[in-house]
Amino acid sequence: MQSHCPYRQTVLLQQALASNKMRIAFLLGAGCPVSIRIPEANNQTRPLIPDIAGLTSLVSNILSDDDALKDSYSKLLARFDADSRPNIEEILSHLRALLDVVRQGVIDDLNHAVLQALDTKICELIASQVKAPLPEVTTPYHYLAAWISATSRTHPIEVFTPNYDLLVEQAFESRRVPYFDGFVGSREAFFDLTSMESDALPARWARLWKLHGSINWWRTATDDVVRKEQNSTGDRHMIYPSHLKYEQSRRLPYLAMLDRLRDFLGRGQAVVVCCGYSFADQHLNEVIMNGLRSNPTAMCFGLMYGSRVQYKEGMLCASRHPNLSLLAEDGAVLGTLDRDWHNNDGSAHPLHGLSARFEPAATEGQTARNTFLLGDFKKLGEFLAYQLNRSDDHVSPATA
Repeated sequence: MQSHCPYRQTVLLQQALASNKMRIAFLLGAGCPVSIRIPEANNQTRPLIPDIAGLTSLVSNILSDDDALKDSYSKLLARFDADSRPNIEEILSHLRALLDVVRQGVIDDLNHAVLQALDTKICELIASQVKAPLPEVTTPYHYLAAWISATSRTHPIEVFTPNYDLLVEQAFESRRVPYFDGFVGSREAFFDLTSMESDALPARWARLWKLHGSINWWRTATDDVVRKEQNSTGDRHMIYPSHLKYEQSRRLPYLAMLDRLRDFLGRGQAVVVCCGYSFADQHLNEVIMNGLRSNPTAMCFGLMYGSRVQYKEGMLCASRHPNLSLLAEDGAVLGTLDRDWHNNDGSAHPLHGLSARFEPAATEGQTARNTFLLGDFKKLGEFLAYQLNRSDDHVSPATA
């Protein structure tokens, strides 16, 4: 039975990241902060920041107990199909679509004031969860920051994320990594499209693009878009664009960030490493797939946590785009071919235990197997730290 080799794929990733002339980007999804576990009582742990499902549950539980908003929230949810289970981003998107059309009227007993109150409350609840600080200096975010700052490169490292949190910023500042995120200024940094488009900063400056906004982005009462720590009266959080029809001042940062991803994939040799991203965002997938389709020299490594069957949309994308490699715990889609990992003993490989793990058959009748590990952001961070400390002769294509 034909199969893929997890160690060979890791070496290919290693070689792509090693070149100081390669254009490299990371796409960090909601699964990344989940990999950082916070100790709780009875030897239990919780994620530093919940994933979308966790945020949806938390927001729904709180709003369902809110005397002022629970009835309105119930009416909003009733507008979805009975069999659907909308997540908080889909709920926000629908809510904002209603805000655009309700004006002075009423839709299902929901008027503009009620919808606006729901939008504000949901954003406040999300922000209260995602503003968590990094707990220490040895998280995967710190390892990524250290890796970015360690090598002089021809092109800047670019980090794209749909997450609203400030974890990347905290890690960059902790490791003294200079970065540009599209905003200029100090007290109330303003969004500067011209600086983004000219991109004249030195390559040692990392680029950080928040694709779905950030908890410290605010739309002011005068429709300006600013980045600041605290809001003022009339400010609104700018998190999660609905991608529907809305005014230019509100949509500009989001589209400009997506244009950066589109531009990155569209020219020259480029490598995007995705971690914690489930390929469930159709709008973002469209940008990635169009870029891979238009530029055959671009390459995307999708590092997936758990079994690949959980990521049907990602598997479908990888089956149609040979330059998208989907690497999961139990197998991969490489060059459009979906196969399990081989079961050869890889325990002697230098990357054993770091990027993959060989598990011999425990009992007679069972089959030995190799497990790919880099879909866990924690393991990816360790892999990047290993890259900084290895000599060039530790791993070569021949060892794969």
